[in-house]
Amino acid sequence: MGKKKHQPSGNLIAQNRKARHEYHIEESFEAGLALSGWEVKSLRAGKAQLTDTYILVRRGEAWLMGAHFTPLNTTSTHEIAEPARTRKLLLHRKEIAKIFSRTQDKGHTCVPLRLYWKGHLVKCELALVVGKQKHDKRETEKQRDWQRQKARVVREQR
Repeated sequence: MGKKKHQPSGNLIAQNRKARHEYHIEESFEAGLALSGWEVKSLRAGKAQLTDTYILVRRGEAWLMGAHFTPLNTTSTHEIAEPARTRKLLLHRKEIAKIFSRTQDKGHTCVPLRLYWKGHLVKCELALVVGKQKHDKRETEKQRDWQRQKARVVREQR
C-alpha cells in the first residue's frame, strides 16, 4: 500500500473567503510560517483570522501583514503577545522573486488564501491575484446561484 497524501482542507486553521470573492486567482504557492510558541498554541485552538491580510516582499523576504492570532489566556506571562505582528513567510528565492516581479505589475497583488497544518508544521497558501470588477463579481454570484438551483433540482428528482 502506498503512502496517504495529506489533504490541507481537513487540517484547515483559517480561511480567507473574501479573497476568492474579491480576486481572480492566477497562481498559488505554499509557504511555511516563522512563528513563536504562543502563536502555535493559538493556532491549535483555531484563533487565527486572515481577513484584510496581504503579502509584502521587502529586501528579498516575504512577510504576512495584517493576520491576527488571538493569544490564549494560558500563554506565558514573561512573553508579550503581539496578535497583529508581521510574520515571516518561508519561501524559496525563486518563488519570492516571482511574487515580487508580478506584484510590481498594475492591478496584481499577493494574498493568503488559508492556513493549514501539514504534519506538525503550519503552512500558508498564497495566491497571486488580480482584482475583480463589479460585473465579474455579479457573474460569479449568478454561477453560484445556478449551481445551487441545479443541485436542488437533482436532489428533488431522486
